[in-house]
Amino acid sequence: MDLISIVGILLSFGSILGGQILEGGHISSLFQPTAFLIVVGGTLGAVMLQSPVAVFFSAIRMSIWVFFPPTLSPEVFISQIASWGQIARKEGLLALEAQIELLDDVFARKGLQLLVDGAEPERLREVLEVEISSYETQMKLSARVWESAGGYSPTIGILGAVMGLIHVMENLSDPAKLGSGIAVAFVATIYGVGAANLIFLPVAKKLLASISRLVALREMYVDGLVGIANGDNPRLIESRMLGYIA
Repeated sequence: MDLISIVGILLSFGSILGGQILEGGHISSLFQPTAFLIVVGGTLGAVMLQSPVAVFFSAIRMSIWVFFPPTLSPEVFISQIASWGQIARKEGLLALEAQIELLDDVFARKGLQLLVDGAEPERLREVLEVEISSYETQMKLSARVWESAGGYSPTIGILGAVMGLIHVMENLSDPAKLGSGIAVAFVATIYGVGAANLIFLPVAKKLLASISRLVALREMYVDGLVGIANGDNPRLIESRMLGYIA
């Protein structure tokens, strides 16, 4: 679990609510179902309109990475590839075929299979880098759904504020209704700006950072396989791969 994400959320919302209390305000005044419906519903609808179904649901699934980021074990990869390099030098590339079935990751299996099949080093790199590029593009599309939500949310908050003011103007003759309209107007703006800057944009940045680490891990893996294909010394391969996590 990523504890810093939990601390960040608690600190940001706690600071806002604490500031409201210190200013003498009531926390209950920040809870307006109408404003919440306008901002959250409007933002969700706008994001769904711009996103393909697969990308939208992928973005929802990826949100768990904020608290449970994907497990990365570059040291394990480095050790594994160094051992493959030793095997390849002693017994040849075909001796690595038994290792393919032991891999769970589809990308890793494909790379090792190409190596065993005797693909030229540059061809091996070319094929796998195309896969990496496609993978990175798809993952970033999902992460940017949250980034888009951070762009729409403040504007929809302003829309909610305008709607609240329209309600106020329509009921100038009835003072009892003015308070609720003004509350919706201001709270909708708070919801829109707050959701963008405390939730949507930070989530997008966190996901993009995780994607960058995943891509770097794959690039490191490709570099290791190309080193084996070139017949490089396993210690040299290991040293070069360690540069990715320095």
